[in-house]
Amino acid sequence: MLRYHQQTKHRFFRYAPGPGSLDWANQPDPFRRYEGAALVALPRLRAGDAPASPPYEDLFRGGGVARTAPTAASLSRFLECSLAISAWKQAGTVRWALRINPSSGNLHPTEAYLLIDRIEGVLRAPGLYHYAPREHALELRAEWPRAGVKALLQGFPPGAFLVGLSSVHWREAWKYGERAFRYCQHDVGHALGSLRFAARMLGWRTLLLNGQDDDTVASLLGIDRDEDFAGAEHEHPDALVVIWPDAGTGLALPEPISLPLCLDGVVTRDVPPRVWHGKANRLSQDEPVRWAGIEEVEAACWKSQQERSVVELRHDTGTVQAAADAGNGPGLPSAAQVIRQRRSATAFDGTTSIPADRFFAMLTRTLPRVEHDLGHRPVPWDALPWAPTIDLALFVHRVDGLAPGLYMLARDPAGVEPLRRATYKEYAWSVPPGRTDDLPLFLLQQADVRDLAAQLCCGQRIAADGVFSLGMVTRFEPSLRRCGAWFYRRLFWETGLIGQLLYLEAEAAGLRATGIGCFFDDPVHQVLGLGDLTFQSLYHFAIGAAVDDSRLTVLPPYGRAGE
Repeated sequence: MLRYHQQTKHRFFRYAPGPGSLDWANQPDPFRRYEGAALVALPRLRAGDAPASPPYEDLFRGGGVARTAPTAASLSRFLECSLAISAWKQAGTVRWALRINPSSGNLHPTEAYLLIDRIEGVLRAPGLYHYAPREHALELRAEWPRAGVKALLQGFPPGAFLVGLSSVHWREAWKYGERAFRYCQHDVGHALGSLRFAARMLGWRTLLLNGQDDDTVASLLGIDRDEDFAGAEHEHPDALVVIWPDAGTGLALPEPISLPLCLDGVVTRDVPPRVWHGKANRLSQDEPVRWAGIEEVEAACWKSQQERSVVELRHDTGTVQAAADAGNGPGLPSAAQVIRQRRSATAFDGTTSIPADRFFAMLTRTLPRVEHDLGHRPVPWDALPWAPTIDLALFVHRVDGLAPGLYMLARDPAGVEPLRRATYKEYAWSVPPGRTDDLPLFLLQQADVRDLAAQLCCGQRIAADGVFSLGMVTRFEPSLRRCGAWFYRRLFWETGLIGQLLYLEAEAAGLRATGIGCFFDDPVHQVLGLGDLTFQSLYHFAIGAAVDDSRLTVLPPYGRAGE
């Protein structure tokens, strides 16, 4: 795993191993389908249809969201606001889809499955369903006895169901080569964030089953069935997420509730016979290009052991920090509006600025509040059952009331001193004006860092032309020593979840954001003074005022334009 991480770093004198040029004839299809599997259409809901969306700000307030039961309409709204198509774009005769959950290069390696009981009006039988975003429909992959689904979900609240995520690594490797494994993990993190925010809209909870082994994930999702993938590109198991309606919908749930972080091993070993349907479609015309580094890191990061542990959760409490409520007032957008309009910017105007209080509010929402137990962490951090591993190195360009320069945000207050010791002793680590005591943000050095930010991000001006950009720096070697090589993927998932939050925060502020996977790894470390593998930069991000391309036509996601 360490060999993969080192050899896929971009350097000033060479990029990570990649294809060199794009084989357009062999570009993978971004839509997986299972031929022969029954397609179950989900209701096409309009903006005003129930369940209605709460205001975006209510996602972060305790008690601010009405709870809904799992119904045909709520399940449709959940998937529509987490994994569906958000728009089609067209240039001339070329048309492509955008999705609610972002992806590096819009290549979408992430596939999603639901293991769920029957739902009146849409799912006539319990089973495993594959989500088909182009059709906004569910494909029945396997029929399950109802008793089997109930046994699998024992220990979870009433109404719970599972969402499984997997990755087609080839979709990213087609364009990005060996570094693609990293990008696929970013995308899993973005998908986890999309699921959490869509669930919160409905008053539902989510929890990543972090103790689950990969063999069980693959088996439950059916992606280990070679007979169903003959001639088709395989999928790699990623994550299982349990989702359930929070207390307040008439469901009598004790407070607090203890939930396991993996499924019962006896139940998963003795899964009842299932009737399987469908064969996976082939995504590329020719065989995928094999990248030895990806195959090696897949094996190195495979989670082979199930880990039994329990967490205690309480009701959704949201976050009540005053800083996070900056800008509240009448006319605020709904959560669904913010989620649907999210786009990845391709250029910023280089002039727009934001007030410092808005900047502080965005950063406040990235804090997991580790002084609280998991049940009291704010959305979306209540979905990840581990202490934060990611801090933010910020290149501040245009924040009113703040000096431009290099800043550091320690997302865990206990991490301030280790970061301070690891960086250059010449850095100031001073408290910027207007910063609240509960926001561990520090100015390292005042300077115009626009050209530096662009240079570090492979020369991309988007890192310089926004309001600010940032690098997500992880406590790398200590985390892997503590948990094992399988946690390498989780480090990237956490960065993707941060990115998804910042995407929505940017939209709510009238701005736009973009994830930046191309950056020069070790030069970033050198700028910060990080000299070994204790800390590593895994993902970069930028926020600013977008410059739209007037040559592109935007079409609605579903209906005539998107079919």
